[in-house]
Amino acid sequence: MSDIKISIIMPVYKVEEYVGKAIESIQAQTLTEWEFLIVDDGTPDKSGIICDEYAKNDSRIQVIHKENGGAPSARNVAIDIAKGEYMYFMDSDDWAEPDMLEDMYQLAKKNQSQLVVTGFFIDTYYDEDNYLSDKIYVDDCVYMTKEEFRKNAYRYFDRNLLYTPWNKLYDAEYIRKYDLKFPKTLWDDFPFNLSVVRNIERVTVTSKPYYHFIRKRAESETAAYRPNMYEKREEEHGWMIDLYEFWNVHDAGSKEMVARRYVERLIGCIENLTNPKCDLSYGEKRRQVKEMLGKQRVKQTVKIAKPKSSYMKVMLVPVKMKNVTLTLLEAQMITFVKTRNTKLFAKLKAGR
Repeated sequence: MSDIKISIIMPVYKVEEYVGKAIESIQAQTLTEWEFLIVDDGTPDKSGIICDEYAKNDSRIQVIHKENGGAPSARNVAIDIAKGEYMYFMDSDDWAEPDMLEDMYQLAKKNQSQLVVTGFFIDTYYDEDNYLSDKIYVDDCVYMTKEEFRKNAYRYFDRNLLYTPWNKLYDAEYIRKYDLKFPKTLWDDFPFNLSVVRNIERVTVTSKPYYHFIRKRAESETAAYRPNMYEKREEEHGWMIDLYEFWNVHDAGSKEMVARRYVERLIGCIENLTNPKCDLSYGEKRRQVKEMLGKQRVKQTVKIAKPKSSYMKVMLVPVKMKNVTLTLLEAQMITFVKTRNTKLFAKLKAGR
């Protein structure tokens, strides 16, 4: 334990059915010089007890029990005590291929990288035993200057490679230099990674996927109805604009990505209103959609955005028309497919 290469950090909350597989996938790693900081965030189920049992038989595992404060606070507790050269953040209901840590570590050392970004799998279960696996990746590349990375960052945002922490290895010295922490907010991964890439210089990107992001739990963050989703997406868009202003990057590719990202998430916000758990009246839904479509930002972004699939081109038609009825009808169709045919929805989403 005197030579810890990677500190693995994982918050745990209500995942008793899944956390064992997550822990075992780390224990199976070909790189063995790690510490595993598991933070029990006041979970009411047996997740914390399960983690304690693994820790009894593996001195590299340390379980920290705390009152519930959310995943950001759990991760930040571990960041403060991590001893490794690098940090890796895992979710407790996913799992990783056995060569992940070793490959990432070797790439980081070889290129003196402050950040390593890998491909990943999205495994969407459409019944108990069967799933559709979508592989997300881009070509290998090594960036040694911040200017080169910033010019090409839109490619990685575009493939959803820069939003999550679990497909990345972070240089611990860099994290501490800028005192980077996960903010206490919904979907904290995104603002954390924006703060990481803001001043980053040396980045290695590998096309190889390792991490399996599981879409299965009905109560997961991605399945829930969010009353404040639209306001949150507007805030996130502001963060993206701020980042590119700070970088002083305004090329056509970057601007198009930011615009398309905005309109795609706008459709998601409208679909959120047709979620079965949304109890707003139809009139209130219409009022909110009309307000969304009437924003000047929508008019600007739909002009710049260039959808890459026929599916997304069709989705944008009622938005461009500012037709509230058609837009809501479209959202209802998306919800129908999402709730009745998970396999088809996963294919459509992957191809958008």
